[in-house]
Amino acid sequence: MHLLSGRIVLSVRYWTDTLFSFACTRDPSFSFDSGQFAMVGLDINDQPLTRAYGIASPNSEQGLEFLSVKVPDGPLTSRLHRLQVGEPVLVSHQPSGTLVLDNLLPGRTLWLRAVGTGIAPFMSLIRNTVYRRFERVVLVHSRRHVPELAYRDYAMVGLPKHPLVGEQVRKKLIYHPTVTRDPFPNTGRVTGLIETGRLFTGLHLAPFVPEHDRLMLCASTRMLNELHTLLQKHGLVEGSRSTPGHYVAELAFVP
Repeated sequence: MHLLSGRIVLSVRYWTDTLFSFACTRDPSFSFDSGQFAMVGLDINDQPLTRAYGIASPNSEQGLEFLSVKVPDGPLTSRLHRLQVGEPVLVSHQPSGTLVLDNLLPGRTLWLRAVGTGIAPFMSLIRNTVYRRFERVVLVHSRRHVPELAYRDYAMVGLPKHPLVGEQVRKKLIYHPTVTRDPFPNTGRVTGLIETGRLFTGLHLAPFVPEHDRLMLCASTRMLNELHTLLQKHGLVEGSRSTPGHYVAELAFVP
């Protein structure tokens, strides 16, 4: 069971009518690795109601940032969607998760594959020291509609100017957003793009090879199952905290 503490909301941003992010204060004792998640929620009728949220902020920041989507009639997300600055929110004392660099073998290229709000833990990673471990970092973020590409402008414009990692971002980060239902330069499901090779030709990169490529996956159960099959065809083996591998996947955010 995750012990919880009360934090205070510092800001709220609405990306669309249902997609939003919020930042809150951070307990000085709360330590996490970029890529991990925390249990976040509210006190409802003197009972904590929580779910897993990837931490979008880097571990060097004093606050914590989370990305959420409002689920129709969702008992928690419909309330989080109405959060106001200064209101309380619950955050677990201990982080968890598999999307940490130590669960991967050394490699040259790190692929971060996110669907929907799964981009949150990767936003923490690309704002941190991930560039010390890899020659290239490729962030592939998929949504149905263009406005749902949260952090798109920041990844393209703001992050390359970051005072701490901006230089490494400009040298090593490739940000590749894709959508499935709107006109856009990059369209199609990533599983299809991998199978046809369009993902690699579009980025001028070689297909996955176990010797050099490492992947982190954060998506729905169905998408993860499809990606598992594809990666295994490429000879990649899933890793864990006890046995590092070629790729890791996070299941905590899957409903």
